[in-house]
Amino acid sequence: VQLQASGGGLVQAGGSLRLSCTASGRTFSNYAMGWFRQVPGKQRELVATITSGTGTNYAGSVKGRFTISRDNAKNTLYLQMNSLKPEDTAVYYCAAGRSYYAIVDQHQSNYWGQGTLVTVSS
Repeated sequence: VQLQASGGGLVQAGGSLRLSCTASGRTFSNYAMGWFRQVPGKQRELVATITSGTGTNYAGSVKGRFTISRDNAKNTLYLQMNSLKPEDTAVYYCAAGRSYYAIVDQHQSNYWGQGTLVTVSS
């Protein structure tokens, strides 16, 4: 499956952004999906996951501020980010995996989007 992430940009602290990740090539609805982020020099961090159904999980640092969702009819994954903080600044990546655990474990069989940069100014 091919993934294309978009929606990043520059926003002031307290603002909002919505990231999108459009999938093509295989049956999107069969895959668990996740959003990760990475700051230069640091490990990639799992932000949020959603199963092939509607089950979601969030990193503690974003819980209550970010919402992951999917529209299987549009083959699109979303990440609504509210109350953004400067520490949310990172390149955000979407990933598709065979299961929730494949996403969490960053399994080698996962598919990745190209990343979209989110910059939050103070």
